[in-house]
Amino acid sequence: MSRKLRWGILSTANIGIKKVIPAMQRGQLSEVIAIASRDLARARQAATSLGIPKAYGSYEELLADPAIDAVYNPLPNQLHIPWTAKAAEAGKHVLCEKPLAMNADEARTLIAVRDRTGVLIGEAFMIRSHPQWLRARQLIDEGRIGPLRAVMALFSYYNVDPANIRNQLDCGGGALYDIGCYCIQAARTGFGQEPKRAVGHIDRDPRLGTDRLTSAILDFPAGHAIFTCGTQVIPYQRVHFLGTMGRIEIEIPFNAPPDRPTRIFVDDGRDIFGTGIATETFPMVDQYTLQGDAFSRAVLEGTPIPVTLEQGIANMAIIDAVFRSAETDQWETVGA
Repeated sequence: MSRKLRWGILSTANIGIKKVIPAMQRGQLSEVIAIASRDLARARQAATSLGIPKAYGSYEELLADPAIDAVYNPLPNQLHIPWTAKAAEAGKHVLCEKPLAMNADEARTLIAVRDRTGVLIGEAFMIRSHPQWLRARQLIDEGRIGPLRAVMALFSYYNVDPANIRNQLDCGGGALYDIGCYCIQAARTGFGQEPKRAVGHIDRDPRLGTDRLTSAILDFPAGHAIFTCGTQVIPYQRVHFLGTMGRIEIEIPFNAPPDRPTRIFVDDGRDIFGTGIATETFPMVDQYTLQGDAFSRAVLEGTPIPVTLEQGIANMAIIDAVFRSAETDQWETVGA
């Protein structure tokens, strides 16, 4: 198919300017034709630096452009739902940054909007398009490690800047929203099912109010998932899938580098010294390019999108349960 999906970008957020837009521009099916900011000068500056043809001084102007087929929404978390809904009402397909909303109830409001407008709405978990994740899921499905019984995930970085949006409580800052959502996504991807309940513990920054260290246990029908995420500890990330006969480890699961190969380790469990580990290496790819093209292909060709609206709502329901558990100090039913 020669046609590309024509994208508009809502805002000049760093993740879009530095990572997503340049990656999408290298895609086979994605064409970025417009960017908007509430500051026209900023929009024009971004458009010039990235070679984007159109710049708008308001989000409304971009949504009114009939040449735009789809919108990428990297706005602050509290603006994900309102602007995703407005984009859908304008007839644009929407790829919304994670987390999809501030809570699952808020996210569920998009179902009626999507069904009424007929557009596609997806959540931007770029990891779901990366070959290392597709391979891990394949190995689990093939029974390479036996029945999956446990998933362990760690994701952390160090950032105490109060001006950074990740540290602003009203904007959905904090570890669980920002990076814990990836750990939850990892567990759900591994098990291929939803947890029944969750228990969580949170340490909040006394000055910022955000959760700076969050740990949780998720109780799945097939086993358990545990994770810790933090915004004020050493940068680190890893995911382990433990089965009855082996183990899969993803070395750099979330921020997979676009400029070097990635690796997963498949351990047959013969001993604790690692003599049964086989390393699988994946060529350099940009997961944001793959994500953009996967969504574009879904619109153009009718293929499934990597993370559907319903899957995004399911992830939010677990986040809600972990937050509730930290308040009640007990297990919380997911989706209650």
